[in-house]
Amino acid sequence: MDQHLREIRADDIDPRHDWTRALPALGTMGVDFEERVDYRRLHRYRLSRARQALENSDLGALLVFDVNNIRYLTSTKIGEWERDKLARWALLTRTGEPILWDFGSAAVHHKLYAPWLKPENCRAGLVGLRGTVDPAFGLMARHAEEIAALLREAGVADMPVGMDVVEPPMMFALQKAGVTVADGQQVMLEAREIKSADEIALLNRAAAMVDGAYQVVWDMLRPGVRENDVVAEVNRFLYRNGSDDVEAINAISGERCNPHPHNFTDRMLRPGDQAFFDIIQAFMGYRTCYYRTFNVGRATPAQHDAYRRAREWLDNAIARIRPGVTTAHICEVFPKAEAFGFPDEMAAFGLQFAHGLGLALHERPIISRVVSMDHPTEIKEGMVFAIETYCPAGDGYSAARIEEEVVVTDKGCRLITLFPAEELPIAGRY
Repeated sequence: MDQHLREIRADDIDPRHDWTRALPALGTMGVDFEERVDYRRLHRYRLSRARQALENSDLGALLVFDVNNIRYLTSTKIGEWERDKLARWALLTRTGEPILWDFGSAAVHHKLYAPWLKPENCRAGLVGLRGTVDPAFGLMARHAEEIAALLREAGVADMPVGMDVVEPPMMFALQKAGVTVADGQQVMLEAREIKSADEIALLNRAAAMVDGAYQVVWDMLRPGVRENDVVAEVNRFLYRNGSDDVEAINAISGERCNPHPHNFTDRMLRPGDQAFFDIIQAFMGYRTCYYRTFNVGRATPAQHDAYRRAREWLDNAIARIRPGVTTAHICEVFPKAEAFGFPDEMAAFGLQFAHGLGLALHERPIISRVVSMDHPTEIKEGMVFAIETYCPAGDGYSAARIEEEVVVTDKGCRLITLFPAEELPIAGRY
């Protein structure tokens, strides 16, 4: 183990939450009168996790273009517009500090305002912008040679380099420069699967924001309101309360509920509609995935029954969550696809399942009958994930969809999604 890694660990604070205390739902301001999120401690923790995962692998370095991995390694972010551009990247070798290539002037900005990075490691770079800069122009080749030289300098040039996402011509340029490319996404996901106390606080704050957003939804649900009206007001609430990315708000109502289309339209709510919503947003990069189902004015026995069954499936799975159990143990209480109207598990994927939450919407663990029964993985203290169920109603078009986010504690789990969902909520009863 290198000296730098030992120093990081010696200087770090135990990252686990004290489970004898409630999870904090902190404000967004920095204050001097209580401890809130320590962002420099968060950076040290994330970097030490990545270093340990790298050391556990057969890779010599990680070269990342995924914005979530860049943020995990460097604690930098230049705006949500960058997410699909492949415009920035970072390199972490076994023996060095993170090196960040940034979009133009952002490199100069980080030299001034990101003192946790070495100034010489904040570089401007440009590869392809999703192909708009032709590889024939030579920028990819130039950066590939630069990266190969850095690997030689770090003494890891004879080891594979793990990558996550990349433009194919950039990968070819690296190979031409003598770099052996391997899968680095699994190493990064290993690093990210256990959350520190600071990460849990940020995830809990993000969930608290959605608690409030669902009060907005509840207050709006009445005939004549459209799905997109709800989406607009929830966006407004979240951005005013500190969200840095409202990734998506699914708003599904009436006959659109079955099968689940995973989007929203301008459909107008009507009396008796069953409607469900999923609010996916981030606070300081940490995401939510949080479904709730409502009825407008009244509900039929078939709609009540669908909700009851979805809640029962969810609660049965939550009751099994604790450190040391496997993903198979949890998902075996999910109904089989055929039991709720689907031809096979792949067609029903995402309806009875769970997924890790962090800087990405989907992290480890993934819990689904598609993969977990044959490939069980262990649940660990400090994991945070969303667990969700879906049940079509007997009327052929309504459906219930419920989701809870949980933190795995030393003995079980705690819910951080607190908007009431024990029984079917009926807004504006007649």
